[in-house]
Amino acid sequence: MSDFFNNSDTSQLETENLVSETLQGYDDGELYLENSKSESLSLDDGKIKNTSFNTNLGFGFRAVSEDKTAYCHSNIISKESLKNAAQNLKSNIDSKTKNKNKNDHPKKTNVNLYEDKDPIENKPFKEKVELLKQIDNYIRKKNLNIKQVSASLFGEHQTVEIIKSDNQVYKDHRPLVRFNVSVMMEKNGKKETGSYGTGGRMNYENYLSNDNWKIICDEAIRQAEVNLQSKPAPAGEMKVVLGPGWPGIILHEAVGHGLEGDFNRKKTSAFHNLMGEKIAHENVTIVDDGTIASRRGSLTIDDEGTPSARNVLIENGILRNFMQDRMNAKLMKVKPTGNGRRESFEYAPMPRMTNTFMINGNSTREDMIRSVDKGIYAVSFGGGQVDITNGKFVFSCTEAYEINSGKIGAPLKGVTLIGNGPDILTKVSMVGDDMKLDPGIGTCGKNGQWVPVGVGQPSILVNQITVGGTNI
Repeated sequence: MSDFFNNSDTSQLETENLVSETLQGYDDGELYLENSKSESLSLDDGKIKNTSFNTNLGFGFRAVSEDKTAYCHSNIISKESLKNAAQNLKSNIDSKTKNKNKNDHPKKTNVNLYEDKDPIENKPFKEKVELLKQIDNYIRKKNLNIKQVSASLFGEHQTVEIIKSDNQVYKDHRPLVRFNVSVMMEKNGKKETGSYGTGGRMNYENYLSNDNWKIICDEAIRQAEVNLQSKPAPAGEMKVVLGPGWPGIILHEAVGHGLEGDFNRKKTSAFHNLMGEKIAHENVTIVDDGTIASRRGSLTIDDEGTPSARNVLIENGILRNFMQDRMNAKLMKVKPTGNGRRESFEYAPMPRMTNTFMINGNSTREDMIRSVDKGIYAVSFGGGQVDITNGKFVFSCTEAYEINSGKIGAPLKGVTLIGNGPDILTKVSMVGDDMKLDPGIGTCGKNGQWVPVGVGQPSILVNQITVGGTNI
């Protein structure tokens, strides 16, 4: 029995019957029930500056007919609100054929990619506060040049239930945590910052027990120390080696969004007419994999009930697949890929990435560095922008180094990478054997909706990319 109806004047069976009756004749649709809670705590200069706790309970009711969608949502789960939503769906979109969607439901999965444990309840609030203060004390003792310390914890537990026609029900319980540290260091009148974080679909203890948090603090300190030694970045066209892990955010933004089904069905993506064609170097294989246990972007089922999957998007340089939700997959006459996602019950699902990354090649990072006479080694990134229609992007580096005569040189400040997603794929000449995923900090925005995601890649050598710097 579902917990969603414990305090409601309607029952699980009544609701399932209402959903089946409402969706008769439509291509697809579902009732999406959500109960979530989240907390955040932030410390700044030894003091707890902000704390918050939020709960979210409600439903989203959707009907789909061809490329048209009707959607209603409410934060009240009651007989009246559900009936009103059902009537609104029917009045806003016409059904076409009786029993049109019968038996066209996702296959259920017995695989659970994360434990059903509530990270918020798992660790007492007082212990979280004490931990943040302990972090502040540790960082300040570690380096006397530290002038400012910020640390934050975020935890969430989400329960979803998806009811489709024919009384088909899909359930998922989703934990999520994130831990971030930022420091500001001053030396000889120069101030620089460093930051690092981690997270995933686990409890706090997975990241913060046995002093694991010290690794995060040490990395934030290291980045600030590196930035204090940085010099102005050069500008111009040059070779760039992108390091493993978080630099995969460029693939996510400049390439990944362009491989989402809705953009390609509407032919607004630069990739829409390139299926089956070679669009990258033969060493480039990119996948979207929502099945990696406990990763930030992973999902046991997506927000339509489809089990997540490992989808090969680009294989040996050839475009093989797009990421699909159910509606776009049906219209494009392909199978859903488990990428139908939504921020909350207030939104209808759409194709979104999960964990998107490039797999290993057979080169080493050292070989790449040695092959570059003059260029940039980019280790980590901050913010960026991309235009989906043409793939053009701009990304700022938070850690980068010059390469001179095949050797890594001084750290650089003010490095931005400017390019075009489809074009950069053709200029990748070497793919490393050191693939890793990001530490679990990614959040992706699309059409006003934000969802947790993962990125990753091995080191790669891009033969030519525009570098925007401060030293021209």
